[in-house]
Amino acid sequence: MRNLMPALALVVVSLSVQAQVPSTSPTYNANTRFEQLGPVLPTPNTFRTASGAPGRDYFQNRADYDIKAELDDATQRISGSETITYFNQSPDVLRYLWLQLDQNLYKPGSDGNASRTGGLDPQRGAAAGQLTAGQTLAAKDYGHKITSVRDKAGKPLRYTINQTMMRIDLPQPLAPGQSVVFSVDWNFNIVDVRTTRARGGYEYFPKDGNYLYEIAQWFPRMAAYDDVNGWQNKQFLGQGEFTLIFGNYRVALTVPGDHIVAATGELQNPQQVLTAAQQKRLSQAKTGKNPTLIVTQAEAEAAEKRGAGSTAKKTWIYQASNVRDFAFASSRKFIWDAMQPEVEGKRVWAMSYYPKEANPLWGQYSTRLVAHTLQSYSRRTFAYPYPVAISVHGPVGGMEYPMISFNGARPEPDGTYPESTKNFLIGVVIHEVGHNYFPMIVNSDERQWSWMDEGLNTFLEGLACLEWDPDFPAEGISPQSIVPYMRTDPTAQVPIMSSSDNIMAFGPNAYSKPATGLNILRETVMGRDLFDYAFKEYARRWAFKTPTPADFFRTMEDASGVDLDWFWKGWFYGVEPVDQDLVEVKWFQLNSQNPEVVKAQARAEAERRANTISKQRDAATRNQTVVAQDSTMRDFYNSYDPYAVTDADRKQYNDYLSTLMPEERTLLESKQHFYTLTVKNRGGLVMPVIVRMEFEDGTDSTARFPAEIWRFNDQQLQKVIATDKKVVQWTLDPYYEIADIDTENNSFPRKAEPSRLQLFKQQQRQVRPQNPMQQQQRQSGASPATQGSGRN
Repeated sequence: MRNLMPALALVVVSLSVQAQVPSTSPTYNANTRFEQLGPVLPTPNTFRTASGAPGRDYFQNRADYDIKAELDDATQRISGSETITYFNQSPDVLRYLWLQLDQNLYKPGSDGNASRTGGLDPQRGAAAGQLTAGQTLAAKDYGHKITSVRDKAGKPLRYTINQTMMRIDLPQPLAPGQSVVFSVDWNFNIVDVRTTRARGGYEYFPKDGNYLYEIAQWFPRMAAYDDVNGWQNKQFLGQGEFTLIFGNYRVALTVPGDHIVAATGELQNPQQVLTAAQQKRLSQAKTGKNPTLIVTQAEAEAAEKRGAGSTAKKTWIYQASNVRDFAFASSRKFIWDAMQPEVEGKRVWAMSYYPKEANPLWGQYSTRLVAHTLQSYSRRTFAYPYPVAISVHGPVGGMEYPMISFNGARPEPDGTYPESTKNFLIGVVIHEVGHNYFPMIVNSDERQWSWMDEGLNTFLEGLACLEWDPDFPAEGISPQSIVPYMRTDPTAQVPIMSSSDNIMAFGPNAYSKPATGLNILRETVMGRDLFDYAFKEYARRWAFKTPTPADFFRTMEDASGVDLDWFWKGWFYGVEPVDQDLVEVKWFQLNSQNPEVVKAQARAEAERRANTISKQRDAATRNQTVVAQDSTMRDFYNSYDPYAVTDADRKQYNDYLSTLMPEERTLLESKQHFYTLTVKNRGGLVMPVIVRMEFEDGTDSTARFPAEIWRFNDQQLQKVIATDKKVVQWTLDPYYEIADIDTENNSFPRKAEPSRLQLFKQQQRQVRPQNPMQQQQRQSGASPATQGSGRN
C-alpha cells in the first residue's frame, strides 16, 4: 500500500507545555546495547553447545560414599570414617584428587575469618555478638582433624591440606574411565550456630539441658572436576557455597539411643530405631490426607526429661542415590510428622522435624508447605525425582541439602507469633525445600555463581508463595521491591554476574535482582507461555548436570525464539537502573480541509485569543463606543465575516475529496487523534515502554512497545500513537512492571506524588492485624519479640 500521509495534511490542534529538562548529549550507543553477547560468552564446543544444551562430549565425574560416623552428645563432637569410590568420567588423566574440608572455615586463622572486614558498633549492639563469635572460635579447636588417608589396600596415601581444601596424591595416574577407592578417617568439634552463625552446628536449650544438632558440610567431600574449571578448588570463604558432584551414599549414624535422626535419603532400618507404635504411625502416614505424627510431642517431652544420662546408643542407616551431598539432624527433642502427597503422579514423603518450641506454627504449616513446594516446583521444572523431602527446625535460619533443609521461624515462648514470623516460615520452607531443584538437581556451581541457584529459586519461591496465598507479600520477585537497591550508588553495586565471594549487598544481588529479572521476563518481555516453556526446558536439559550462566542464557533464547541478549547485558552484566521519563506529549489531528470544520475551528481560536482580560473588563461599556453609537462610522469591513463558508470554499473541498483513495477517505473521516510521545532513558537500562492512556470519557487503554524500540537511540525516542478518543492523562509503566526508580516523571501531565506524611498514613491503614493470640499478648502488656534469621 502506498504511503497515505503525504496526501493528508496534519495540523497541530494543541501543543502541551514541555517539561523543563536538562539537555542531553546528542551522542548515544544504542547499538552496543542490542549487539549480541557472543564475544562475552564462552565459545560453544562439544561439551556445551550454542543452543545451551549439553554437548555430545559433556561429562561429569562422580563419587560414591560409605560413611560411618558417631555423634558424641556429651562433647558435641563427630568422628567418622568414609570410603570413597571416585569415578573419572572425564577425558583427562588425573594425577591427584581434591577434597573439601569445609569445617576448616571455623579455624581462627582461616582465610574466611581473616578476610572478614568491618568495625564494632556498640550503639547497635553488634559488638557483643561479634566478640562472642570470635571468642567462641578461638576457645575450641575447631576444624577437620584428618587422622588417616589410605588406599583400598590400607596403605597410607600422601595428602596436603591447604586451608579448606585437601589434595590427595595418587600413586598411579587415574586414566579416563577408571575408578579409585580410598578411605579417610576424621573428626571435628561441632560449632555453636547461635554464636558463629554457621550453616550447621548445634543449639543448646538451657531450660531442659538438651541439644539439637543440624549437621552439614561435615565430612571430607570430593571437589568437582569439569570442562570449565578443571578442578573447582576455590577456598571456602563462607559466602560462596558449594560445588559438588553426584554419587550414591550409604551412611550409618550412631547417636544417643533416644535421639530421632532426619537425614538425606531413606531410612533403611526403622525396625531397629523406632518403637512399634512409631512404625505403625509411619505406615499410616502413607495414606493420610493430613500430616500424621510419627513422634508425638508427649514422646519428645518425655525424652527431654530423661536428658543425656543414658549411655545407650542407636545406629540409624540412611541410603541416598544420585545426590550431591548428605546432611542430617539429630535430637531427643524432635517431634516428627509426615504425609505422602502426590507429586506428578507419584507419592513422595513430605516430613518435618521440630522441637516443641516450634509449635503451634510448625505442626500446622511445615509439612503442608513441603508438599506444596514439591507440587508447585514440579509443575514448572520436572517431577521431583527423590523419595522424600524434609523440613527441620533448629538454630539455622535457612539452609538446603538434598532431600533435607534447615529452617527458622520460631514462635514466641508462649506460642504466639506475629504475622511476620508466619510469613517467614512460609517463605523459608518453600525456599529451602525448593533448593532441591536448584542446585541439588540442576547442579550449578555455587562457589562461582550464587544467582544461578539463589536467584532462580527465589523466583520460583515467589510464584509458589502466591499459589499458597494470593495475598502473600512475595517481595522477592516484585519489581517495586528491588527499586531501593537499584537506586543505590552504582559504585556500591556489582553486577549479578560477579563471583559469589565478591558480591556486595548479597541478598538483593544474588536473590532479589535475578528473581525480579526473571519475573520481568515472564510477565512483560516474553509472556508467560514462552517463558514457562523455555524455563522448563532449561531445567529438563540440565537436571543432574552442571550448567553455567551461558547455558541458561542460551537455552532461554533457544527454546523461546526471543532475543534476550540486551536483557542479559543490562540486567545481569550491568548496574544501571531503569528510569524512563515522559518529557513531552504533542497532540495532532488530520486536517480535514472541510471549510465548515476548518473555519469553525479558526473562529473559535480567534475568539479565544481575543478574549483578553482587558476585553472582559470593557464588556460593560462596549455599547458606548463610537462605532456602536454612530452607524455612519461603519462600512463593509465592519460586517465582513472572514470565517463564513463560501460556495468557492465548498467547491474546493469537493475537488480535494475527489483526488483521495478510498482508504485515505476512511482515514480522513475517522477523526482520529495522533499523539507524539517523547521519552528519555535517564537511567540507562533499556526496557519495554508501557504507556497507559486515560480518555476524557473515563475509559483507558494500555499500549506496549518492546525494548527494541530503543535500538536506534538509547537516550531518547519519539513514538506516534493514534487513538479514537482524546487522551487526558498519560502514564509510563502504570503497573510497575520494569522497576523504574523514579515514578514522578512517568506521568504527563505531571501528577503530584503523595507527601511523606500521606504515604505514612496510607501505610498505617494498610497494616494487617496481628493474630488473636498476638493481640491478647499486646493487650496484656507483653512486648513481642522480633523475628530475625538469615537464610540461604
